[in-house]
Amino acid sequence: MFKVQCIDHIVLRIRDIEKMVSFYCDILGLTIEKQQPEIKLTQLRAGASIIDLIQKDDSPSGVGRNLDHFCLRISPFNFQHLKEYFKKRNITIYKYGTRYGAEGDGESFYLLDPENNEVELKAAKVSRSSFLTLKEHLQIEAVA
Repeated sequence: MFKVQCIDHIVLRIRDIEKMVSFYCDILGLTIEKQQPEIKLTQLRAGASIIDLIQKDDSPSGVGRNLDHFCLRISPFNFQHLKEYFKKRNITIYKYGTRYGAEGDGESFYLLDPENNEVELKAAKVSRSSFLTLKEHLQIEAVA
């Protein structure tokens, strides 16, 4: 028998490759792994996984048209800094909360890419012992 180890890749059907590459590379920090222009495919490295962007002129529009959402685990996860980062780029974030994922419960929120694919950004599971107390947090802020 075999075990699934992780998500290998997802494929997004897109219309505007330049906007999508700009969003995923310039804003989310992914890198171009490989391009196959003959089939209008750009593959982006997302940690241990790949996001394939395949350009289709007849791609339907709307949230969840061929995918409900996908989740990218990010680190570090400082919600206040992330809110400011995306606000400066005119990207609305929503549905902030704690959700269960591949590594257990962790903070996450959602946003939309330029073609309305819903993207969840999630923190890795953090052990309770690694959380700072409010007093420790305030002491760190006072020093900074």
